[in-house]
Amino acid sequence: MSNHFSAANLKHPGDDARLDLTDLFVFAAPDNPDRTVLIMDSNPFLEGNGFHPDAVYRFNIDNNGDSLADVAFSVTFSEMKDGRQTATAHYAKGSEAQSREPRGALLIEAAPVGVDAMARPVQAGSCRLFIGTRSDPFFADADGVVQWLLADQQGNFQWKGTDTFGEGNILSIGLETPNDMLGSGPRIGVWVTISLRRDGKLVQMDREGNPSFNPILNPDSIKDEFNATDPVDDVKNHLKPLSETLERHGYSPDEAKAAALTLLPDILHYDRTKPAHYPNGRVMTDDVFSARMIMMVHGQASPQDVKPHKDLLPEFPFLGIPHPVKAGAVTAKA
Repeated sequence: MSNHFSAANLKHPGDDARLDLTDLFVFAAPDNPDRTVLIMDSNPFLEGNGFHPDAVYRFNIDNNGDSLADVAFSVTFSEMKDGRQTATAHYAKGSEAQSREPRGALLIEAAPVGVDAMARPVQAGSCRLFIGTRSDPFFADADGVVQWLLADQQGNFQWKGTDTFGEGNILSIGLETPNDMLGSGPRIGVWVTISLRRDGKLVQMDREGNPSFNPILNPDSIKDEFNATDPVDDVKNHLKPLSETLERHGYSPDEAKAAALTLLPDILHYDRTKPAHYPNGRVMTDDVFSARMIMMVHGQASPQDVKPHKDLLPEFPFLGIPHPVKAGAVTAKA
């Protein structure tokens, strides 16, 4: 998994697929280096019904290295009605960006959510925005890994040779934004969150920065706590348990701490003066699952044979059109 099934016991946060982030991608717009593409995917295998109408889906951008949001793009959704939904997007800076509430300038209101292959991007202020169903771009031979994780096994694992997500669909929020809306310098840190309104207060249910991190490396006992907290507290809260996980898989204490600090705080860093390939941003063809599993077992594993999906598009929103839903199909579960 990248961030699919990121709650305890490899379940959905809040036991609701609509609150389950799957992937974050950050890279330069291919036709304009002065613009950056941010993509947030959620809802693995489309087990839930659309985007959650009581949630805030959010891109958080740190542009000064303090692990706090300096810029935020927040997207909220209407109730589902007659199979349709609309989206509203806000852009916040400064102190407003550090609130979980959707504050700041209104970019677009009541934009239709795409539900099929005909969905198209819309203009949202200076940004382009795509919201709708897409083919899941994440490729991973995950079936054997899931069983290995659930059994809490040590040592190496076995690839099974099947792309778990090859026929899956997700819900995607794609944003192409001018670089100056992200900050004045070329370096940013990005993470995505989903917060749910409960009793009038927004409670963070899921987050992702680095791919294949929380579901794979964090101990089951802290997955939910990790989802509810912020990157600024990651080293204080999570360095010890993450280091202990790595030690169980062959790292010395010093090696484990050094490796853990490459992932904490859990923020995806991107320097736009360099090509975007994880860990400098991330594109859809990066084999992050192999990299993460090889890291976890201290280099004992080889890369998976599963390859990037062939339905990726060369232009925005880049993710392939949705796979047709097969009659009688049963949604996959970890």
